Amino acid sequence: MTYHDSHYDEDLDLFDEARTEKIPAVRRRGKQPPPPPRKKKRKTFVWIGMVVVLALIAVGGYYGYKQLTGIGDYDDFAGQGKEDVIVQVKGGESTGDIAATLHDAGVVASSRAFVVAAESNTKVRGVQPGYYVMKKQASGKAAVAKIVDPKSQVGQFDIKPGAQLESITQPDNTVVDGIIAKLAKASCADLNGKSTCVPPEQLSQVIQTADLAKLGVPDWAIPDASKAEPKRRLEGLIAPGVYDVKPGSTAEELWTQLVSASATQLQAWNMPTLADNTGYTPYQVLVMASLVEKEAITKDFGKVSRVTYNRLHEGMRLQYDSTINYVLDRPAIRTSDADRDKVGAYNTYGNSGLPPTPISAPGEGALKAAAAPEQGTWLFFVKCEKDGTSCFATTDDEHEANKNKARANGAY
Repeated sequence: MTYHDSHYDEDLDLFDEARTEKIPAVRRRGKQPPPPPRKKKRKTFVWIGMVVVLALIAVGGYYGYKQLTGIGDYDDFAGQGKEDVIVQVKGGESTGDIAATLHDAGVVASSRAFVVAAESNTKVRGVQPGYYVMKKQASGKAAVAKIVDPKSQVGQFDIKPGAQLESITQPDNTVVDGIIAKLAKASCADLNGKSTCVPPEQLSQVIQTADLAKLGVPDWAIPDASKAEPKRRLEGLIAPGVYDVKPGSTAEELWTQLVSASATQLQAWNMPTLADNTGYTPYQVLVMASLVEKEAITKDFGKVSRVTYNRLHEGMRLQYDSTINYVLDRPAIRTSDADRDKVGAYNTYGNSGLPPTPISAPGEGALKAAAAPEQGTWLFFVKCEKDGTSCFATTDDEHEANKNKARANGAY
């Protein structure tokens, strides 16, 4: 142990001597040893940065929490509101989106007033797209109560497959509203004591005189629709569905809203490309679809479409009662000899080929059947069951047998 300690001391002495001798040599070359790192100052900046970031997060978190929980003041009107105004709720909008729309329309003093009031009324989640009559300068609570009231929604109506522009009277004297009548009723709202209703006569006038392109009629339909009898130019071009129009609009604006929305729906059903492989134009396929819609129940669409194609191919007259009924005030399941003898563009007993326009608003199923009929050789059909089911035949004898069956079943 003693030897080890003595050796260690000698090494230290030598080390100190060498270091003492080398230091002046370094300085003689004009170089200085590097300064020690500023660790303390750098750490200070890091801590300051972290404090700033944490402060920003805390402020943002508090603001977000404040927004979600409603903590803090927000502008709000008092009472039920004053002047009537129509606002639109669009598809996919959240409660916040609706609140912003109401604020922009002057219904509520702030979006927050509506959002907070809506938290205690779950019916707000069920508000559907469409137009609503609201009151300006209403409290958030009053605005919520108003918009969830079914009576507040206006301008909405439903078009069923097979609907026509004009109203029809059934054999039992019940009147089925046509598209014109439905649109006229949908135009109605009471705004500040004044009705916004547009009379059916004004709507009919627009059909006959307006620029079809400006109304929104698809390009592929304009040439044929332009040639039609003026009051029938839009027949078949309004697709079945639920529509929203804005009360207070002019007759032309109402048609533009309806026709444009319908054109979008027809496009969603692949019109006009749906007709590409049929050998017919898109408008002709639309006409055939309208016949299918009127002549058959859904399960028979494909077969009735095939009969239509086969008769056209053979040069046979279609002889569809639906085309006779189209121009009658009182359509019936069976037409009379007198009705079938009337001369007219829609008489498919007297004329060959398709009628000049659709005779109804065909739905998607009828359109698809018109573009892709079932395979078969049928040339005849007759409703042979009370539920509307048809029996199909290729020969006259088969057809006569089917008619006898229909009579026996009380369907003919």
